Amino acid sequence: MKTLALETSAKSVSVAVTEDGKVLASSYQNIGLTHSVTLMPLLDGMLQNAGLTLKDMDLLAVAAGPGSFTGLRIGVSALKGLAWAEDKPCCGVSTLEAMAQNGRLFTGTVVCAMDARRSQVYNALFRCENGQLTRLCPDRAIGLEELAEELRKDEGPKLALGDGGRLCCDYLNSHGIACRLAPENGLYQSAVGVALAAEDMARRGETVSGRDLVPTYLRLSQAERERLAKGLKITVE
Repeated sequence: MKTLALETSAKSVSVAVTEDGKVLASSYQNIGLTHSVTLMPLLDGMLQNAGLTLKDMDLLAVAAGPGSFTGLRIGVSALKGLAWAEDKPCCGVSTLEAMAQNGRLFTGTVVCAMDARRSQVYNALFRCENGQLTRLCPDRAIGLEELAEELRKDEGPKLALGDGGRLCCDYLNSHGIACRLAPENGLYQSAVGVALAAEDMARRGETVSGRDLVPTYLRLSQAERERLAKGLKITVE
């Protein structure tokens, strides 16, 4: 099964193709340009260099959230267009679950975290043993204090991943909870992780059509929060 994946949830942008756990091609950029400028040229270049086309793909996948509101919209919209063009099944992959793929060689608790500001992180916990990941909680927005209290009960090794990984690692260690930070080259989510997580989802029958693919934000945007604070509706009728 060939899987094409897009990752646009944060500052970097990446694309990848895997086949049954093997990485066939991947491309990554983190040069400050917007994803709307870089994503499609990056995808076209990777496919051409690998001698692949969209028709060769059995599954399409994208990081569906949490993450940057704008980045997620760009990635999900792009994948919806690709899926509709070829009528391909899709997976909207948790950004945190894709990130956790980087921790498959670790034994212990993988703490995936994206900085959500206001002393919160978007977080999910996974147990990793013998290269297999087991989800311990749903994706959530959680305060560092609450996360620390939860992890205090876990006496095993811990590895922090993501752009909120250093924040979590520093907080946990300062409160007597031992935690390691993943190395820089394995710290952040990528399209390879999205593709690998999507392969697992497809085996469980968790695919959707391009029409039904939607982003997952976990909490309201700043604009929506400001409207609610003023007593206004989130959507304008």
